[in-house]
Order: sequence, then C-alpha cells, then structure tokens
Amino acid sequence: RGSDELLSGSVLSSPNSNMSSMVVTANGNDNKKFKGDDKMDGAPSRVLHIRKLPGEVTETEVIALGLPFGKVTNILMLKGKNQAFLELATEEAAITMVNYYSAVTPHLRNQPIYIQYSNHKELKTDNALNQRAQAVLQAVTAVQASNAPISGTTVSESAVTPAQSPVLRIIIDNMYYPVTLDVLHQIFSKFGAVLKIITFTKNNQFQALLQFGDPVNAQQAKQALDGQNIYNACCTLRIDFSKLVNLNVKYNNDKSRDYTRPDLPSGDGQPTLDPAIAAAFAKETSLLAVPGALSPLAIPNAAAAAAAAAAGRVGMPGVSAGGNTVLLVSNLNEEMVTPQSLFTLFGVYGDVQRVKILYNKKDSALIQMADGNQSQLAMSHLNGQKMYGKIIRVTLSKHQTVQLPREGLDDQGLTKDFGNSPLHRFKKPGSKNFQNIFPPSATLHLSNIPPSVAEEDLRTLFANTGGTVKAFKFFQRDHKMALLQMSTVEEAIQALIDLHNYNLGESHHLRVSFSKSTI
Repeated sequence: RGSDELLSGSVLSSPNSNMSSMVVTANGNDNKKFKGDDKMDGAPSRVLHIRKLPGEVTETEVIALGLPFGKVTNILMLKGKNQAFLELATEEAAITMVNYYSAVTPHLRNQPIYIQYSNHKELKTDNALNQRAQAVLQAVTAVQASNAPISGTTVSESAVTPAQSPVLRIIIDNMYYPVTLDVLHQIFSKFGAVLKIITFTKNNQFQALLQFGDPVNAQQAKQALDGQNIYNACCTLRIDFSKLVNLNVKYNNDKSRDYTRPDLPSGDGQPTLDPAIAAAFAKETSLLAVPGALSPLAIPNAAAAAAAAAAGRVGMPGVSAGGNTVLLVSNLNEEMVTPQSLFTLFGVYGDVQRVKILYNKKDSALIQMADGNQSQLAMSHLNGQKMYGKIIRVTLSKHQTVQLPREGLDDQGLTKDFGNSPLHRFKKPGSKNFQNIFPPSATLHLSNIPPSVAEEDLRTLFANTGGTVKAFKFFQRDHKMALLQMSTVEEAIQALIDLHNYNLGESHHLRVSFSKSTI
C-alpha cells in the first residue's frame, strides 16, 4: 500500500481565506486545521465531499462514483480521515450526482458512504505529490464525450475515424480453450484502464468490443497484441479499431461488463453481482499496469482459473484473485501423510507455498497456496477425494498465512516452506500448465520421458505404487509423453503423489498430471 500513502500534499482553494492555505500532509495524517465539515445544505459546487469511505478503498472506486454523471477533473483522497474530495467538470454534473445519490445510497465495498457539496469551489492539488491519483484519473476519465446510446442497440453508433477510437473489436481464432471476459480484462488492462467489455458470437466466432479510457491505450494494445496467441499455439487475437467510440453496457455479467458502474444489474434472470465482487471489479480497473518486461500475454493465475471455470471444470464462487489463500485439510491418514505428499497433490492446482500438519491433530493440515484462485481450484477439485485410503475434506481456513516454527524449534518436520521450490507448476506466466488443470481422474498424463524408457518400464514403475495399470499409450508424435490408466481415481492419486518428479535417469524427471482423456 506504499504508493497509496503518497497521495496528498495539496491545497484546497476556498472562499474562506484561512482554509485556502490548508495543506494536507503527504502521509495521509491531515493537518489538524482541516475539519472536513462541509454542510449538506451548502450551495451547490462542482467539488463534492465524500465521507465514511472504507479504509482500503482505491482512487478508481471513488472516481467510478462520478463517471456516470460526467467528466471527473480532480480527486483528493484523505486516507487518514476516510474521506475524499471529487471535482467534476461542471456544477450541473455535480448536482445530478448529489440528487441521484440522495435517492439511492451509494455503497463502496458493502459500506454506505455519504456525498455532499463541498465549501470549496475547485480542488487545487499538488500534482507531484498527488501523482498516482492523477495517473488513475487520466486513464479512467479520458472517455470520449459521446455518451448517447441509440435506442435498441448495445452500442452507441457515434462513429469517429477508426484510428482515434478508444474501442477495439477483437476476434479470436483457433479457440481451443475458452476465453472469458476476465481473461480479456487481464490481458488488455496491462495497457491502461479498461472501462467496458461486451462479448458475443458472430459468424460462429467469439468476438468482443473493449473500451479503453484513452484512445492512445487502445492504439498501444492493438500494436502489441494483434496476431498474438493467448495460450501456446492457439486462441489468436485479431484486433481492429471499432467504428464506435462508446459502448453502452446494460448488464454486468459474464458476457458484458461496465467497470465504471459496479451497480448495474446482471440481467438474464441472474442475480445482480455481489457488491463485494463489484468492488473487486472496480478495484481491478485501478491496477494500471504498464507493459513491461513481461511477455504481453503473461496471464496471471486468476485469468487461467477463470478460463478453466468457463470450461465448466471448476466451481468458483466469486471472481477476485484475492480471497483466502490458506486451506484446511482434514480426515487425513496421519500414519501416511507428509508435507511433501500434500505439496505434490495440491501442487496440481496451484503453487503450494507452505504446508503445516497440525501438531495436536495430525489428521489435519494447513496448506497455503499462492493466491485465492488456486485455493478455490484445489478445494473444488480435491474435497471428497481419497488419499491414502481416507476421504479428505478441504475447506477455506480462517488463517491468512501458515506460520513457520520459531528458529531453533523442532516441530518434527510437520511444517515445510515450499516458497522457493523448483517444482511449482504455475510460476511461469502463460505456462502450458494453466490449460491442463483437470479433476483427479484414473488416467494420468506423463511427460518428460527419456527415449531409453520403454512402456514396460513405466507399467512396472506405476504398478509398484500399489495399484493396477489398466492401459498405456505413448503419444504418436511425441514419445516424450504418454497416457497411463490406473484402475481407480484413488490409485491414480497415489501414483501421482509417488511418481511426479521421479528421476528416470538421463537427468529426466517424470512429470505426472491428471488427464481429461481416456485410453
């Protein structure tokens, strides 16, 4: 949160002379002279005073409150006081906004907030200190002025010359894996704030319209991404400027989304977005990443999980990449289970950071994943599976992290830190492993097999894990990979735990994962 603190250091100009010199200090502990006591019934002003903000709220979420009413021209966050000042371009816009929110109580992150006119007629901020807020503001508010939707269409046909439009039309070729709205948001928001996305199918092709805050960002995204693959060797992006300059999104759901209006209904008889999720969307738009050293399509795990969810493989309540990263696993076979075996099994669904088998209750363990999506994936796939003969239960833990034992304290090897493990499957952005996340199955996918190892060797190796090998097949084109079927899912889980990363010689370590195929 470091950068959030460098917000203010600003002077508010005011008709009242001693207030105009009020300086808000840069660390968010506001100068004591400032009372922030604007009156509700004060004269209208284009500067609005917003109170009772939740502590972690971002600039973007505050700006989003004003966007539907007109251009937002400045913002000042008073972090220490849970307050903010928002300046709109016109007094009329501010009046509309205050009238609207006096009828409909605005909420941020599930908490009611209060909006009133400020005594200040304009907001003067020291741009050097208020840099982050200004960057967010520029990205979010450079929307084209044309905002009048034509009735009966999803998009307002206010056309401009194609090169200037902030709206891109995206077509996806070779779509072997599902591409969701969240995946597009992840990829394109590297180039600036994505305000709106509409997805649809036309001529049997998945297409999307995506609106940036600024035409410059749209141009950069088109240059960088046109012709790129989202996943290895498939899902190719074809990008053009749209003739439209503004999208009119009516619903927030999995087909369309307006990130500036988290309050929109979901339509289609679906329940409206949960406010916490809506806040997460608003928050996402503030992560104004700059395309840096990462390859442009380094999709973070959140997007991969979203893609898997779309394919119907995963039950994922919620969408934010936050969420609890720690899982509680119970009903383990305490004679057999080790931190290493849990690391290997849960590592199929995410990068396990730490494992702790509970000292006083050795049939239970805490497992910390790299992010909330990975813990959701692991929970939805492994809860109710059999491990070492017992049906395990996987739930979200109330712990935020797994504590390591204190220096010099022997906890009998029950806690292990895997943070630097070379065996993480999802560390590499855009890794093929994101596409191959499947539920536990009797059929295993083997890879990294050296040329000298024959079918018989592998059958014997897997039979030695205590199960029966029912079928085996090398990939025709690639002898380094094979499918191997055990007689039950439980046997396959056991084999994966025992043999993933098994050294087959010639410096080849066997890689084992669950397959969606059968032999």
